[in-house]
Amino acid sequence: MADKGNAVIGQSGGPTAVINQSLVGVIEELKKQGKVDRILGARHGVRGIIQSDFITLNDVPTDLLERIALTPSSALGSTRDKPDEAYCQKIFESFKKHAVEYFFYIGGNDSADTARIISEMAVKSGYPLRVYHVPKTIDNDLRTTDHCPGYGSAGRFVALALMGDDLDNRSLKGVKIDVIMGRDAGWLTAASALARHDEGDGPHLIYVPEVDFSDDKFLADIDRVYSKLGRCVVAVSEGIRYKAGDRHSLVTEKVVSGGEVDAHGNKQLSGTGALGDFLSDLVKSKLGAPLQEKTGSKLRVRADTFGYLQRSFPTIVSPSDAHEARLCGRKAVEYALAAPEGLASGSVAMKRISETPYKIETFPTALANVARQTKSLDSAFVINGCDIGAGFVKYAKPLVGELFRPGKL
Repeated sequence: MADKGNAVIGQSGGPTAVINQSLVGVIEELKKQGKVDRILGARHGVRGIIQSDFITLNDVPTDLLERIALTPSSALGSTRDKPDEAYCQKIFESFKKHAVEYFFYIGGNDSADTARIISEMAVKSGYPLRVYHVPKTIDNDLRTTDHCPGYGSAGRFVALALMGDDLDNRSLKGVKIDVIMGRDAGWLTAASALARHDEGDGPHLIYVPEVDFSDDKFLADIDRVYSKLGRCVVAVSEGIRYKAGDRHSLVTEKVVSGGEVDAHGNKQLSGTGALGDFLSDLVKSKLGAPLQEKTGSKLRVRADTFGYLQRSFPTIVSPSDAHEARLCGRKAVEYALAAPEGLASGSVAMKRISETPYKIETFPTALANVARQTKSLDSAFVINGCDIGAGFVKYAKPLVGELFRPGKL
């Protein structure tokens, strides 16, 4: 192998608005430390590794790196591939060919599991490799860490989108339903609560996967709010289910049979507006006539599915999110090079050490603590199965940043 050895950086899973901050953080720290020879970027994650599809990053100009850091989505390209033993063997062959001793993988819990598999197989095969996972996910569902890079900016997008939708709904009253990403955890949908400043502001109802969903309760909730305000704005996680914790009771399953499944076994929920259409049709069919009789006007119901818009929207970036994403990239390099006892491979996590002023510190944790499993939204944050309380708002405000406050007559 080379005297110093080389490093590979990959990006995996769904992009975010700040994932490239982490990429640039890794590059910066590797160059600063000067303990590796070549810094290789793998095109499309592990797929690029087995295809030896690398770009050398050592000499990328600083001004270009800074522009990349501010650019949403994965600059190196991403992948959903889940390596098995045969796939990992091809990865090791590529690493040997290119004298790679360090691997930095930026991604969520599935990516952490990929990093774990590669690390464990390297140990078994006697290959000298240090693997560090750099956390990233708009879902905010990684275990161990207080929160995840990517979440604050996506949460900011959701809060501002719901704020705008609520203002629109004030002008042309009706029922508006917004479907937000969140397969197993409701953290992103909960961020819609940050849109509210004054009494009566929407969203008036918020539904997350951690609570049993009921068609009848949903209708009763809307009836209650609409009867009081003459309008209703609703935020709904794409992963709501009739029985919390049961992946086979997704409401989407009721209206869409089959559907795409990725390499990790995750059913694709964001590529369709079926859930929004189902919920709006339910409201129209069950509440249209009663509410028209009660209010004297025809019920207006609309639904939007935010889909991928939440992940990589430019300019709506949380300052703390951008800073922490870059910090996690730098710390991954520090931990990998320093090799903390028992953690020659691992993941970077954050701990909140102060609320006022808001402050975090990072620490290394074992890959097994992050891989595969998700962290649910704290049930203490959920009110009556259809709202999000002040405890969550306190938690999320510093992650999302200061928000516009509308003027109202």
